[in-house]
Amino acid sequence: MPRSRTILIVEDERTLREVVRKYLELDGFAVLEAATGTEALSVLQAQSERGQEIDLILLDIMLPELDGFTVARKVRSDADIPIIVLSSRGEENDRLSGFDIGVDDYVVKPFSPREVVARVKAVLRRNAGLGGAEDDKPIILPQLRIDPRGHAVIAAGKSIALTAKEFDLLYFLARHPGQVFAREQLLDLVWGFEFYGDDSTVTVHIRRLREKIEPDPAAPTYIQTIWGVGYKFEASE
Repeated sequence: MPRSRTILIVEDERTLREVVRKYLELDGFAVLEAATGTEALSVLQAQSERGQEIDLILLDIMLPELDGFTVARKVRSDADIPIIVLSSRGEENDRLSGFDIGVDDYVVKPFSPREVVARVKAVLRRNAGLGGAEDDKPIILPQLRIDPRGHAVIAAGKSIALTAKEFDLLYFLARHPGQVFAREQLLDLVWGFEFYGDDSTVTVHIRRLREKIEPDPAAPTYIQTIWGVGYKFEASE
């Protein structure tokens, strides 16, 4: 019998933490809790020492002792555990800070516990790496190589560090060269149909990708905007 997936909730508001926990447990998840950033890191270390995995972290930003962004940076430096931010701070700069660190999703309070469970399932499903043999084929262009097996990108001879979602978006677009996708379509096809975010999430990720892989982000070679429609990947360099 497969083990239950373990979710760590890091949230200083006890009532909210308990409500989310109950909904996750009703869906078959095992749940650990932490009320501060320091406690979260202690739980992660203890689980690691026991050889027990944490499959996903639900992480508040406004935490005592250590804020959520600091915790996320520490997690990202040590492991590749999926992170969903739970925050009352929904401004673009806050979202950008989260995505820059490499969080997988960003949920703005107030939210429905059912929505959080749906997002947890969607992120775990994406990170399971499900797909056929076609999904393993690298894409090789003269100045760009995208390797899904190693989750590696090389642009102009340099290795490029991408977050998991940046990679997913780039690889999806590159697998469909010349095809135009609206932002709403990309939310469905890359983030998953259970993603509840707004389409500005796509805009943020496109911007970050261009800054990382394009020779000139202001005049992109690969990821092109079709005004009033969406985005497409241009394979000819």
